[in-house]
Order: sequence, then C-alpha cells, then structure tokens
Amino acid sequence: MAAKSDNRKKTLLRYFLITIVILLFCIAIVTKLVDTTIISADKWNEKANSELSKTTVITPERGDILAADGSVLATNLSFYTLRIDYRSERFMEGRLRQQIDTIADSLATYFPIRTAAQWRKHILSPLDKPDSLRPRAHRLIRNVSYADMMKIKSFPFFNIRNSNRNGLTVETTMKRVNPYGSMARRSIGTVGQTLQCSEIHGRSGLEGALDSLLYGIPGKAKKIPLTRGIVNWTDTPATPGYNILTTIDIKMQDIVENELNNILNHVDADWGVAVLMDVRTGDIKAISNLEKSKTAGQGYIEGMNRAVLGYEPGSVIKTLSMMIAIEDGIVRPTDVLSTGASYAYAGGRAISDSHGVGSMTVAEVIERSSNIGMTKIITKKYDSRPGDFYSRVKATGFLEPFNTGITGERAPRFDSVPNNRGGRITLSRQCYGYATEIPPLYTLSIYNAIANGGRYVRPRLVGGLRGEGVDSVMPVTYVRDQVCSPQTAAIMRDMLTQVVWGDHGTARSLRSDKVRIAGKTGTCYMVSATGGYDSRKRLAFCGFFPAENPQYSCIVLTCHPRQNAFGAASTSGVVLKNIALKLYSRGMLGNSSDYRSAPDDENNRPSAAMLYASASDDNTSHLTKAIDLGPRHSAIRKPAETPGGSVPDVRGYGLRDAVAALEKRGFSVSFSGSGYVASQSPMPGSRVPRGSAVALSLVE
Repeated sequence: MAAKSDNRKKTLLRYFLITIVILLFCIAIVTKLVDTTIISADKWNEKANSELSKTTVITPERGDILAADGSVLATNLSFYTLRIDYRSERFMEGRLRQQIDTIADSLATYFPIRTAAQWRKHILSPLDKPDSLRPRAHRLIRNVSYADMMKIKSFPFFNIRNSNRNGLTVETTMKRVNPYGSMARRSIGTVGQTLQCSEIHGRSGLEGALDSLLYGIPGKAKKIPLTRGIVNWTDTPATPGYNILTTIDIKMQDIVENELNNILNHVDADWGVAVLMDVRTGDIKAISNLEKSKTAGQGYIEGMNRAVLGYEPGSVIKTLSMMIAIEDGIVRPTDVLSTGASYAYAGGRAISDSHGVGSMTVAEVIERSSNIGMTKIITKKYDSRPGDFYSRVKATGFLEPFNTGITGERAPRFDSVPNNRGGRITLSRQCYGYATEIPPLYTLSIYNAIANGGRYVRPRLVGGLRGEGVDSVMPVTYVRDQVCSPQTAAIMRDMLTQVVWGDHGTARSLRSDKVRIAGKTGTCYMVSATGGYDSRKRLAFCGFFPAENPQYSCIVLTCHPRQNAFGAASTSGVVLKNIALKLYSRGMLGNSSDYRSAPDDENNRPSAAMLYASASDDNTSHLTKAIDLGPRHSAIRKPAETPGGSVPDVRGYGLRDAVAALEKRGFSVSFSGSGYVASQSPMPGSRVPRGSAVALSLVE
C-alpha cells in the first residue's frame, strides 16, 4: 500500500509540474498577445504597414527594332538554363543510372558541345559524392531556346513530370538578340547595365539614342496579405516600350555589306564605310561600318559608326563649293579658267593637280577634279573676306546636326577663318576638302539634295513607332526646302554625270550600260603621328543613280588600301557601282517588267523575254501557269534547238542545266559570275571539236 501511495504521489507531482509548465506557457502566450495587440500594437502595426507598403518595380518589356518591312533587327528572347537537384526529396537515382546511356547519346546528338561519354560523366559525377554533399543546382546546360528546353524534357528520365523525382529545374533569362547577326549592328546598337544604373538600357546606336521609347514605363507591385500568405499584387502594370520601325531595307543592307566587304578584302584596307539613302525621303536604306578584326582569321567585322564621324573629305566636297558658286552666280559652267601646273595662292604652299592642264571650263573642274580650278573659283568671290565663305556654307544648313539617332553623330567641323592671309590660305584648302572634318553622312546629304532637285531632305534612320494603340509614321523633314534652285541642281547633276561619262572624267571606269552612275571621286592623304601628311590615303566616292532619274544616293569611304587597287574609283567607286548593278539585277530600280502585258511584235506575235525556267518542258510549263502568263504571252521559253554535234544554246539556263546540256554533247565548261547564263562563247550552233571549252557568263 505504501508503494502505491508513493507512485500516486509521484504521478500527481508530474501532472502538477506539467500543469505548471502549461500554465506558464499560456501566461507567456497571453502576455505576448497582450503586448503585441495592446501594449506594442503601434510598433507592430507600423512594421506591418512598412512591409505592406513596399513596392517592387516591374521591368517593362523592351520594344523591338524593326526593318522597313517589319523584319526584326533586335528583339527580346527568353533563354533557359537547366539544372539538376540531386538532393530532391524523391530523386530516382537508380532510374537515372539505368537510362544514362540513352540520355547521354540524346544530348550528344542534339547538343554536341560534349561527346556522349562527356555527357555521361557530367551527369553522373555528382552522384559519387555523399548524399549530403551532392549539389542542389548542378548545371546541365545553359542558354538554350524554348524548343531545345522542351526537347531535353522529352529525353528519358527528364520526361518524368514530377520534378521532385528527376530534380530538373529551369531558370529563365531574357536576352536582347539580333536575328540578322552583325548586319548593321553598330547602327542598331547594344543594351546592358551602366555604371550609373543596374537596369538594362540602351548603350549605343539606336538602342541608346531611342532608349526612352524602347524601354517603356516600369510598373509597380505591392505586397498584400491573403489567407495563405503575403503575395505581390500588381498595382500599376508595366507599359511595354515602342517598337521602332527603322528605314533599313534588309535586302539592300545585305548587298551593301557584301560589296563593301569584298572590296576591303581585295585591297586589304584598314576599314570602310558605306551608306545608301533614298533620294526623295532621306531614308537610310543601308549603312555598313566594317574594320579589320584584330583577331587573325576573322576578316572584317562591324566597327565604330564612322559614317557619322568627321574626316577630311577630300575632293568629294568640291561639289558643295561648286554648287554655291553656280547658285550665287560666281561662275557659269561654260566659263574658261586658266589653271596651269600649280597655283601658290596668298603666298601659301603651291596647290597642284594630279592631271594638270593649261586651261579648262568650270564644268571640267568637277570632271577633272581640279584643286587649282576650285580654288580660283571660290577665291574669286571670297578673297577679301574669306570668313564669309563659312557663313555661306552655314546658310545652306550643312553644318546643322541631323539628329538621325545614330550614336556618336557629329556635325561637320568647318571653321570660320579670319580675314587675313592665313584665313585666305585656309579658305583655299577648305574649298577642295582639306582643313575640315566632314562626316560621310553629311557629304552624302548634299549629293542627295542635288539629286533631289535642290530639296535638302534630312537623312533619317527611324521611320515610325508601333505600340499599343500607336502606329505612327515619321514625316519626311527638310534641312532646307531648297539648298539650291532646281536649275543649279540640274547643272550639278550634269557635272557629276560627266565625272563618269565625260572624256576626262576621273571615274570613267565605272561606266555601265545597265545603270548610269553620277558622282565624284575624292582622295585625302592622312595625317601622321608627327602631324604632317603621309602616304596613307582615304578614298571616297559619292554619287547617285540612275543619273537620269536618281532614286538612290550613296557614299563609300575606304581607308588605306595596301594592294590591287589604290584609286578612289577603283576602290570606293567599284563598291557603289556594284551596289547599283545588284539593285538593278534584282529589279529594285523600277526596272522590272510585267511580261503578262508585253507588247506584240510586228508580226502580231507576243514578245518573249530572254528568261528560261529550266531545260525541262514540265518546269517551264509549270512556271508559265504559276505566274499566269497565258498562252499568247509565252515570256518564258526554251532556247532554240541547234544541230547535233554543234554547241547547244544554253542562254538563260541556270548553271546546273547549262553544264548538263554542254557536257552531254562533249564540251567542257568554264564560267564567271552567278545567276543565269547571259552569254556564251562559242555561239550556239558553232561547230567546234568535242572537248572544247565553252565559256559562260552568268548574271543575276
């Protein structure tokens, strides 16, 4: 009985102690509750309000940069990084080991950054560690597209829907991408963080210049209490940035970049720049800045925007000086100037011409690119007050900023000179392209104005804005409604045409029976590190085409060629000529024909163009029907038959069909160019020995 009594006492004591603990715990809870809800209520309410009043910035979606036809030049894309959590609660290690060979083979097939053996090691190596030391975020692969991510999720083991079993996690990042690669990249620009701001903003090019429009308006999110916790609640939604519609034409941009790159490789130049502009609107249709890569084997890459940086322009600026002289009546095109071999104006260093003659007309000053002639024309008016020439140039609007949106754009440096001997000497250099710094785009603008009948249209790279409820088109604007009269513009067009087509033109090599080019060559020696001019040269050609009805103006500048070609016409001029011919060959100069409305010939038969679909009758018939030519307008026809053993007619064939037809009759083939066969030698029907070579000339 005593033992039972002792046990009872011990049990009651335990209950008593437990009860005391519970009571103390309850007292503590009540005390804390009273303190929280009554005594310290203000403090906790203030803390709660501060947490709930915190706002989170919602980053807006950055707008796209578009080409003139709506093609995307810069946009935002999501990329994904896949990781494996080897310590997830129900990770199926056995199944992973069982299927690892299939997984590794699949990854090696679609993602050959590793071999199958390397993928196997990459995935299994974390399993060699103790469970507690296995990584929770082992990177499988990074920066893959959505399609690639879904493909990986379809592989064995990773196709398990429960991520707790395969440990697969996905991180999403947004990146700015250029679908067309390096095309016009400097003009499009880049984005990134800056020293002043951790947000992603435009840093260069249009991305930087139009960042306020592209970035959009950030939104705000605040925290609100719900039953299951505190969540972010969008208070003010983010407004996406505008899509910027540029004036860039993708096809023209491709032509300009390729032709510039070709000549730079041919002459081994340091760098080159080319700009193509629409005469009527000032739309920059293509702009390319290429420079030799410092990394061996990379060739030429997109460089700094030299189209808007200032350089001594050389003789291409004579066109501006001559336009002023003609407009102001200083001279007439038919006036004759005595030039001679050299001219030491105002006691300065003698001015000379590379192809000097005793005398020439004013019109020939441009055709022959005479420094002496240009100096005599300008100093005739401004000899006593050389500073007035600056004022006259300024009045044209040539020195005003264009604000094209291209980062780094600089207005021309064209100094006002004093009315003394030094000023007169400087004037004599300024008028033919030295002692100034003119960005190529500004030089181009004057040629464009001349091609446009004197209307000085402002170059532009932005054509419009697109966004929610907005679809605007930027209007064409003018630096001056008329920089010169239409009559002066016509005179200048004739002078510039003679540079190519005149008997003494400095660009006679640029003649073409397809497109008549007008323009001006320019050569400028570069300043050395010691301050004087050295043998290095910048070579320019600026002009427009077709000369009789200008549609596009273009400037090309090539710096320091080292081989094959060393003249302005044979380097920069060739680029402009090839651009014009490529546009012509693609029907981009208004030269395309509609063969369905082709006129009948004198025998009342439908005329037929030299255009062939194929050597196959079926292909020819199919194409004729596809473009709805009809039975009478057989614009697409096969070449004429020739007797067996003679040279077949392959004009109009593609290269593959032409080679097949010629080799079938036992002839060998050589060819030049690309596209379809425009001419052949020997002529069709000629009797030549089997095995003879037939030369084909192809055009696009």
